[in-house]
Amino acid sequence: MNAPQAHTPTPVRTVLRTEALVKRFGGITATDHVTLDVKHGARHALIGPNGAGKTTLINLMTGVLDVSEGRILLDGDDITQLAPHQRVRRGMVRTFQINQLFNGMTPLETLGMVVAQHQGLGGRWWQPMGRSAAVAERCDQLLEQFHLADVQHVSTEHLAYGKRRLLEIAIALACEPRVLLLDEPVAGVPAGEREELLQTVAALPADVSVLLIEHDMDLVFDFANRITVMVNGAVLTEGTPEQIANDPQVKAVYLGHGEEVRA
Repeated sequence: MNAPQAHTPTPVRTVLRTEALVKRFGGITATDHVTLDVKHGARHALIGPNGAGKTTLINLMTGVLDVSEGRILLDGDDITQLAPHQRVRRGMVRTFQINQLFNGMTPLETLGMVVAQHQGLGGRWWQPMGRSAAVAERCDQLLEQFHLADVQHVSTEHLAYGKRRLLEIAIALACEPRVLLLDEPVAGVPAGEREELLQTVAALPADVSVLLIEHDMDLVFDFANRITVMVNGAVLTEGTPEQIANDPQVKAVYLGHGEEVRA
């Protein structure tokens, strides 16, 4: 009788990779040979004290800043020299720590413009929403998913701050990303509005790989299945949430900056 064969799990592919990424501003090295892998479907958090280089790294990934050394791969393709909008078209989309919204537009109008642009109808976004059933249907889906249906006709400038953050993530998802970079999504959101936002972030589509920058350790440990810690522009360590919570180096870094790592 043949012994049963051991099942070998299929390796999870890397969708986003930075290789020895360096960014210098004159004599200052903001990122120092950072190598980072984000796996397909990952919930990956990037943490570290202020000034650790987290936002600089995201700006390099998205093309806001030029790379001094190293390269960036998206699904194995070198995108290091691509412009930001070309990276979006290839499936890398980010949100910003500070809202980047049109105050005079409603959530419906904003999402209609983004969805129409993504579907190749950008030149006709100003036409009535009902003109394209596909655009209207996708907008309805996003408004429901991000708890914006009840405020879809309210000008963005009059939305509660938590709703503005939800709209920003909805805009990112309207671009149908393969990789979504969330830069401090709960920053500045009042306590009473955070739960809806946290639930929505937790319910993002499983096939979208998410890289989260966040200082809120409760959110990080509830959300992430992989955590990378940066200090002084370099990767200090990486591991599972349990490994990071029990790492003495990480505890020292955060305790040294007045923060605690949740066990």
